[in-house]
Formats: sequence, C-alpha cells, structure tokens
Amino acid sequence: MKLNTFFISLAIILASLILAFGFNKALNDFKTLERSVSVKGLSQKDVEADTLIFPIKFTRSGNNLTSLYEELEKDKQNILKFLQDQGVRADEISYNAPNITDKLSDPYRNDNQVAFRYIGTGNLLIYTKNVKLGKSILEKISTLGKFGIVIKIENYEIEYLYTKLNEIKPKMIEEATLNARNAALKFAQDSNSTLGKIKKASQGQFSISNRDKNTPYIKTIRVVSTIEYYLKD
Repeated sequence: MKLNTFFISLAIILASLILAFGFNKALNDFKTLERSVSVKGLSQKDVEADTLIFPIKFTRSGNNLTSLYEELEKDKQNILKFLQDQGVRADEISYNAPNITDKLSDPYRNDNQVAFRYIGTGNLLIYTKNVKLGKSILEKISTLGKFGIVIKIENYEIEYLYTKLNEIKPKMIEEATLNARNAALKFAQDSNSTLGKIKKASQGQFSISNRDKNTPYIKTIRVVSTIEYYLKD
C-alpha cells in the first residue's frame, strides 16, 4: 500500500514538473511571439500639375446701362478671340452673365464721390489640361490693355491640380512598404533579432501640396505606411 502511494506521489510530481516546463516554454514562446517593432515608411514624389483653372475678370464703368452692357460684350469677344488665337479650345472656356452694381442704390452713398453710376464685371473661366499653354496666357493677358480692357486675375484664385494620383498610387505604396521593411530590418539587426511576419499594417492618407510658394504648378505627393513586424530571437 505504501509502495503504491509512493509511485502515485512520484507520478504526480513528475506530471507537475512536465506541466510546469511546458507552461514556461509556452509562456516564453508567447512572449517571443509578442515581441514586435513598429516602423514607418515614406514615399514622396514631385509631379507637375496636369490641370490649370483660373478666372479672368474684366470691368467697365458708365452712366448708361445699355452702353455698359455693349462695352462688356465687346470686351468679352476681344478676350475670347485672344484666348482662341493662343490655342485655347472653346470647350475650355465658360462665361457667366456680367454682374452690374448700381452705386445710386447704396443708401450710404456720397453723391459727390460717384463719378459713374454703374460698374459692370464680366467673368470668364479657363479650365485647361494644357498647363503650359495656360501659364503662357497668364503671362500675355496684360496685352489686352491695348483694347482698353481692364483685366483682373487674383493669384489666390489660380488653381493648379494633379488628377492622376490613381496612376502612381500602387508604386508609391510599394515604395513606402519597402522603406518601412528596411527600417525594421535595421532595427532587428541592431537588436540581434530576426524580423518576422507583419503583425499589423496601416496606410496613411495621400497628401498633395505645393512644393513651394513660387512653383504652385509643381506638386509634392506623400504617403506614409505604418507597419508592425514580429521579432524573433
């Protein structure tokens, strides 16, 4: 009876040791599995804008409303001819009816300061994929002054756009991912570890901004990928 009790006790002790060893090994394996490093990979590219949008405003003043409309229409035709002579297509130009301001309708007016009762403003909008042509027009449009046309183009209203992001997205994501992996490999090497599989990954938003304030037609595109890798001893 005592002998049986001894063997039972021995078996319990051995089983406990085996279980404890297995648990410790599993715990160590789990801790090893949970070791990880999180890195970021950047991809950045400068591209030229492929679309240019800008409004052309022109004004006239007068006391005869009918004559004012006629002068604005004549100005519009001269501007259209200039644009078409430069190579702008008709479908790249849109035009809104002129806006007329009657100064005498202002209750706070000072009649002594009103030289002309009416001020008319016309507005043409250029939307072109030929950015080079559009830039050339912006440089030459002041020549319309020889027709007595008062032209106004606000810099803040000029838009340079890049619309082909989907064409370069895959390559940039690949580059960002590769840069992140290279950073993780360097970390693993420095910490005497081996890089494992990806634990978690997230791709940041693509951003498009002007490269600098002097060249708004050059766009900088950026994306940052954040990737977490497992580390192994």
